[in-house]
Amino acid sequence: MSQTLRDMAVEVLTTSDPHQKVALSRAHAARWFAARKAGETIELGDTCPPDTPSRPAKPELLAPKDVPSRKPGTAEGRMAMIHAIAHIELNAVDLHWDMVARFPETSFPIGFYDDWVKSADEESKHFKLLTDRLAAYDSHYGALPAHAGMWQSAQVTAQDILGRLAVVPMVLEARGLDVTPGMIKLFKQAKDTETVEALEAIYSEEVAHVAYGSKWFHFLCGRENRDPKDAFHSLVRRYFPPKLRPPFNVEKRADAGIAPDFYWPLTEDSLPIPAALR
Repeated sequence: MSQTLRDMAVEVLTTSDPHQKVALSRAHAARWFAARKAGETIELGDTCPPDTPSRPAKPELLAPKDVPSRKPGTAEGRMAMIHAIAHIELNAVDLHWDMVARFPETSFPIGFYDDWVKSADEESKHFKLLTDRLAAYDSHYGALPAHAGMWQSAQVTAQDILGRLAVVPMVLEARGLDVTPGMIKLFKQAKDTETVEALEAIYSEEVAHVAYGSKWFHFLCGRENRDPKDAFHSLVRRYFPPKLRPPFNVEKRADAGIAPDFYWPLTEDSLPIPAALR
């Protein structure tokens, strides 16, 4: 029997070696899009994803507060930052394949699967870019501890596709749009041109990943006759208790389809939306 799309997703999710995981992710994405281009059908299938993806023995996963901090002005600190971003990108590979496999009871146009397979493929590419940079620092993925909190957002939204779309792409990945310009500036100051180029490539593609979340969130809200802004506020408060923290990358968030009145009301102490953004 031919492998279904959800079979592919589960194969990625149950592969523990990170380099094998991203290679498999890229191969499955290439197969999916080759079939789409040729007008061939790969069935979606109904294979159930695991509750938690397979993980390598290293890095050691710690609570976010227990991950050692390092000064970004040092080579060791910059290496640690690259390692942390690589960890995020590897988790994103699993998060996007999980999006493909997790919610078979919700009917979507085929474009939904195109978007998340493409995102998983790009996150796989990002992980490879960053592990190449770690090698330039005489390091590797798994050399340092990493935080264990990322999959929690997937676990708490495992039964709620609208909540998943709100929290993972529209909160967590949107935060990446806020902080990446500062990281690019830091590596420019260090004259690390190769890491700057890697981060700029990642930054340009992450906008689309956030946009996919916003697009399909609005799609479901429209189908369910729900106000998207009210639904977003309710779901984020339910599934993501921490307050959102400015500063926000208003321009890139807007490019991704997220207006200020979505995120400013969720900030600490419910800060008012700046007049210039109303």
